Amino acid sequence: MKIAFFDTKPYDRASFEKFDEPSFTFYETRLSGDTVGLAKGYDGVCVFVNDTVDAAVIDRLYEYGIRFIALRCAGYNNVDVEHAFGKIHVFRVPAYSPYAVAEHTMALLLTSIRRIHKAYIRTRDFNFSLNGLTGFDLHGKTVGVVGTGKIGRIFIDICRGFGMEVIAYDKFPAKDSGINYVSLEELFERSDIISFHCPLTADTRHLINPDSVKRLKKGVVIVNTSRGGLIDADALLDGIKERRIGAACLDVYEEESDIFFQDFSGHIVEDDTLARLISMPNVIVTSHQAFLTEEALNNIAETTVENILSFAGKGVCDNELCYHCGNIEDCKKKRKEKCF
Repeated sequence: MKIAFFDTKPYDRASFEKFDEPSFTFYETRLSGDTVGLAKGYDGVCVFVNDTVDAAVIDRLYEYGIRFIALRCAGYNNVDVEHAFGKIHVFRVPAYSPYAVAEHTMALLLTSIRRIHKAYIRTRDFNFSLNGLTGFDLHGKTVGVVGTGKIGRIFIDICRGFGMEVIAYDKFPAKDSGINYVSLEELFERSDIISFHCPLTADTRHLINPDSVKRLKKGVVIVNTSRGGLIDADALLDGIKERRIGAACLDVYEEESDIFFQDFSGHIVEDDTLARLISMPNVIVTSHQAFLTEEALNNIAETTVENILSFAGKGVCDNELCYHCGNIEDCKKKRKEKCF
């Protein structure tokens, strides 16, 4: 099996090169309509969150005889799964280290509310003044968690350890979880902190928008380590300027695909919204690194390789995304036979 591996970073190679099979060819470029020609002659492609796998790219891959698209991530909003049905099989890594993302979420939150990043910069200059570093206790505060999958539930456990009151919203509540579910409207109105842990779909795009910002509790802290498109960045910026939103912690950004994972130091970034957000004293941005732990990288590589070898050997994969049943993630065939 020969795999074209797109959007390669050094940490990707280190975790994938230890496998004897399949055979990976690593390309630093992302998969897109301009680069899809590199996939010719391969059995499959391995892609990440910012590769473009739209209908046009899928058609080209199909022409080249590509049999599968192996996502090395959980999210698949960058892949037209419906268009791929009947042509190319799509696999993903549904869980690699939910602890990595949940812990990074809390790290961002604590850094923001206790001004740790500002204190670090000051003390590097031997400035030990405490002026402007006053934060607030998490104990007793209400945190609203949007999305209660594995990552969301682990983050809830962390918050409970801090003595926080937890409320949550999920279109599909976890049964017998003991989680206090409320409507999205109530969550927005009551929460001192809101953390997003849901996938990006047509229903969840721009959950934070000009209308929802008006319903937020004054001074709320917004944390997003899920997908950038959950938040309308311009609405977020306006909410911060209006003092409705007290702080924002972002590991993802809606227009990140041409910016994140690259070094733009010394360059002028043309995204005015991102530049203004970063310039705000109450905004912290990290570059989609919540997943980036040794444990997560190893799990991603192992699951991706298992997906490919399972498909090569049995023709089926437990982590296939298929449009056949109408519910992409819930296969009625239970992955025991091919969807097409």
